[in-house]
Amino acid sequence: MDFKIDRRSALKASAALAAAYVLPAGAQAKPTIRFAAVFSDKDIRAGMIQMFAKEVEGDFKVEPFYNGTLFKQGTELVALQRDNLEMGNIAPQDISKQIPAWSILTSAYLFRDANHLNSFFASDLGAQMKKMVEDEVKVKILGPTFFGTRQVGLKPKKRINTPADMAGVKLRMPPGDAWQLLGRSIGANPTPMAYAEVYTGLQTGAIDGQDNPLPNVQNMKFYEVMSQIVLTSHLVGYDLLSVNLKTWQSMSPAKQKAFQAAADKAIAWSAAEHLKREAELADGYRKQGLEVYAPNVNAFRAYAQKTYLGSDEAKDWPKGMLEKINALK
Repeated sequence: MDFKIDRRSALKASAALAAAYVLPAGAQAKPTIRFAAVFSDKDIRAGMIQMFAKEVEGDFKVEPFYNGTLFKQGTELVALQRDNLEMGNIAPQDISKQIPAWSILTSAYLFRDANHLNSFFASDLGAQMKKMVEDEVKVKILGPTFFGTRQVGLKPKKRINTPADMAGVKLRMPPGDAWQLLGRSIGANPTPMAYAEVYTGLQTGAIDGQDNPLPNVQNMKFYEVMSQIVLTSHLVGYDLLSVNLKTWQSMSPAKQKAFQAAADKAIAWSAAEHLKREAELADGYRKQGLEVYAPNVNAFRAYAQKTYLGSDEAKDWPKGMLEKINALK
């Protein structure tokens, strides 16, 4: 059977064929980057992601998933490694599960404050630890997302002054050995529990307390089910804004530079907002009727350092790293 195609039909066919090739290319020019985190959309860090998304919107569409809705807490890192996720806010404790040397960066009373944390990650030491993650875990770290200094919040009205006073206190910690060690290092009985379950856990008495920076306490309304906040300041809280290595390597050097610059800007804004919020919240909680006070922090620091140095984790710490971090200004 013979087919005759007139000029108009041929032009239509050519246009359709051209469209079929042009549209996918256009779609690929602006790929979607899914971002997963355990924090809520009310968190300052959600504002950080909004700022980041706006900065890179010319090249990428950032699609955020909060409250652990895309991947459960602690599973984001594996999702990045398996190319199931493009970006995530990863706990250093999760990295330490795969790279034992990283447990030093999860230890109590290591970083003095947010500035010390940032100085470390901007230094050669920080570059060394980030490269370790890139080489061994195949994930690119963009920078540390400071979210405040962790303080102990308790439902019971028991006065806390030293780690001995924490004996028997069921303190919620995220799942994982590094977190359980942190709980023990301040004298508590660490109890693993997902972040989203903490409010109910405090309400029902399944746990006696939790440890989080004050902005997190505000976001999750933990103050409604606590009687006191003990300002132990035992850990400068941070996660790591990270990107899937395949996604990172698919970018041109110019796009990588712009992507990193956008992350740096958003991270710096978020850190400043957290520091501002922390200063406001302690007074606010006092006015709400919570007891807010500082214990003997030196006693807590000494106990924590002794606990860590006597642990198996310390055996994997890079030689001299602790002293070098302490020496950073």
